[in-house]
Parts: sequence; structure tokens; C-alpha cells
Amino acid sequence: MLRRLTLVLALALAVPALADPAAEAPPAAVKDGVSLQDIRTFTAVYHLVKQAYVEDKSDAELMQAAIKGLLSGLDPHSEYLDQRELTALTEDTSGAYEGLGIEVFSADGVLRVIAPIDDTPAERAGIKPGDIITRIDGKTITRENAGESVELLRGKPGSEVTLTVLHEGASVPIEVKLKRETIRVSSVKARWIEPGYAWLRVAQFQEDTGSEVRKKLARLREKAATPLHGVVLDLRSNPGGLLTSAVEVSDAFLDSGTIVTTRGRLKEADLSFGATPGDISGGAPLVVLVDKGTASAAEIVAGALKDNRRGLVMGQKTFGKGSVQTVLPLDDGHAVKLTTARYFTPSGVSIQAAGIVPDIALRDLRLTVRDSAPTLYTSERDLPNHLKGDHEADGAAPKADAGAGEGVGDDYALSEALHVLKAMALRAPAAAERKG
Repeated sequence: MLRRLTLVLALALAVPALADPAAEAPPAAVKDGVSLQDIRTFTAVYHLVKQAYVEDKSDAELMQAAIKGLLSGLDPHSEYLDQRELTALTEDTSGAYEGLGIEVFSADGVLRVIAPIDDTPAERAGIKPGDIITRIDGKTITRENAGESVELLRGKPGSEVTLTVLHEGASVPIEVKLKRETIRVSSVKARWIEPGYAWLRVAQFQEDTGSEVRKKLARLREKAATPLHGVVLDLRSNPGGLLTSAVEVSDAFLDSGTIVTTRGRLKEADLSFGATPGDISGGAPLVVLVDKGTASAAEIVAGALKDNRRGLVMGQKTFGKGSVQTVLPLDDGHAVKLTTARYFTPSGVSIQAAGIVPDIALRDLRLTVRDSAPTLYTSERDLPNHLKGDHEADGAAPKADAGAGEGVGDDYALSEALHVLKAMALRAPAAAERKG
């Protein structure tokens, strides 16, 4: 079961009202119907559980379990949502909830981390994509309780929870104590990494992510002293979110072309989304950073920009979730989150269970700093005991130009993306001259 503690990739499909199939169609039209023996087997199992299970279970509890089992048996992403879970899902799309800020994937009794959300307790504690959570407050995660265990990650702000975490590649798990917070996730960050080169970080796809991408890049450009030479669109550890927001972000960098198509059994699930004229970057070179935590809606964006030859995808092969879930309401606050379609990149490729292969593959590395860096004098100001300039008379540093950039820190992938952008920017003017 894929539980996004922030968002769910969803489509608002016009789904026919639920009804009794036997009342809708004549017996001759029913195919692969439930046999009498299947009904007898289910009834027998039901009674055995009622009579012999170690703990007494009410009929309501057993029916809830049967419904959940029906959906979980379809695929890891279809599930029954009770009132609490539906409320949490609604909160997720708005980008505010109480918990740890961690995206997890539950399957076969294993609770695996898809990605931590930026600037949350999980991210600050060093939890990484691919980690496995084996215990929550000492309670072992099993096949039977894995789905319910996800809810234990949520809780009142200030309350503590201890996770037993097995880092990918490690042989011994460690215990990590975290304090829950009200997670108010700003889905988009933006800054200059060097003059003329912008970094746009999209952590997830919420309702307002598309507009935030446009606003934040526009603000950067308004205050910049240099033209925009290139953009890094950082989708690493982005677990996905709303399909509509993924389409909006893709459209922001495309003038034309198909963004994504979806196909399912219902006619309403067969949709195609195309780009509209207008590139917020003015056609500046674009590098899309991805990793194994890039999933779902984030893969839609990466696939759209790659297939339309709008940008280079750099990093690691993505997660490979190529399905669409629709939330179908039931009565009294309950709902079913059901997989209703697959999505396809503009080239007609499904990335389900395959992922998107980057144009440029990178290993998961970090830049290191020398223990003793050489002394470099790059300007008069660097020289010891230099003659003070007018701007230094009062001890103040010269005012930096807007868009001066904050660098890449120890981020190897971002550093490599910047190198590629610079090479692309050098070629761009020459290409423009040839076209003219």
C-alpha cells in the first residue's frame, strides 16, 4: 500500500454509481461470476475466524478486514479509506498535517521509505529513500499490521516516536527518536546557485504547486542583475501528488506537445493533456534532477520534459509508479482509493514498474572539502593587510548583486547539473544564430 502522508495522485473521474451487478445485467451477461463453492468457502472461513480466532472479533471488524483485503489484493495502491484516513488524505492535498514528514510504501510486511519531505523531522533525522522501518515505538512491522502502522507515524505535535530504521546497504538497524510537528510543506523552493542559473526545488505536487513554480521563478528573475541562462528543476525524493499539478508544472516549461495520457477500463479514464504556449524560462536550458525517490506525478514531469526534448534528465532511475488512483466516495465519510488508469509519457511509454532512465546517470555522491585548502588570492580584497576601499571604511561588506547565487554546497548532483547547464548555455546562442 502506497501511503502518501502528503498527497495522492488522483483523477476526478465520472464513475458510475455503485449498484448491485445482478440487478443491472441479466444472468447471461455476467462473466466470471462468483461460484457457489466460493461463497461457501468464504462463509466457512468467516465462521472459523468467529469461532476459533485467539481474540473475539465483531462482525463489523471482520467485514472491514474483508473489504480492506479485497482492495489490498488488487495492487499496492488501492485501499479502503475510513473517515480518519479520508480526512488525512484531504489534509495532505492542502500541504498541512501532523506527523513526521515521511513518505512510505508498505508491501509484503515491509515499510519502506520512498522519501522524506524537505525540512521535516524525518529529513533532519537523516532518513533516506530506500530505508526500511522495522519497528515503531518497539512494535515490529508485520504483514498483518504494516498498513495500520503507517498511521502511527502521525500524532499530536510535540509527541515523540522512536523508529527502528535499516538504512539501505546496512546490516544492522538503528533507533531514531523523532518529535512530531505540524508539517506545513511549501512544495516549491527557488534560489540562484550562480548568477544566471536558477534552482527550482519541487518537493511534492500540491494544489498550488504549478502557480508557485511560476511565481517563484518570476520573483528570481525580477531581482536578478543577469539574464536567466539555465534552470535546474530538482525532483529528487519527490513522491508525487496531484496529476493536475504535474501537468501545470510541465506546461510551465513547454510551448507545445503532449504532456501525459491516461488509459483505463472506463471511457472517462482515457485522457490526454497537452501543453499551451508560453515557457516561463524563455526557453533557457533545463536540467531535471531525479533519483530513486522520484515517483508518480514527479515522473510525469520528468517524462514529459524528456520526451519533448525540453530538458535533460540527470540522476538515477526513478521509482516507477505509472498508475493513477481515483478517490471514490462511499456513504458516511468513507471512500475507496482505486487504481483506475495507467499513465503514458508523450512517446507512449508506460513507466510502471520500470521507471524513467535518466539521460545522464549519476551516482549518489557528495562533494568533499579538502582538510587544508590552498590559499588563493583572487582579488585585491583577498590580500592580507590590503588598502581599504571606500565601501570597507565602516567595516561593511560590499552589497551583493541580486542573483549572485548561493552555490551548490556539497551536493554532487546539483554541481554536475550546473556544469551541464553551462555547456548547454554556451551552445544555445550558437543554435539561435543558426536558426536566424
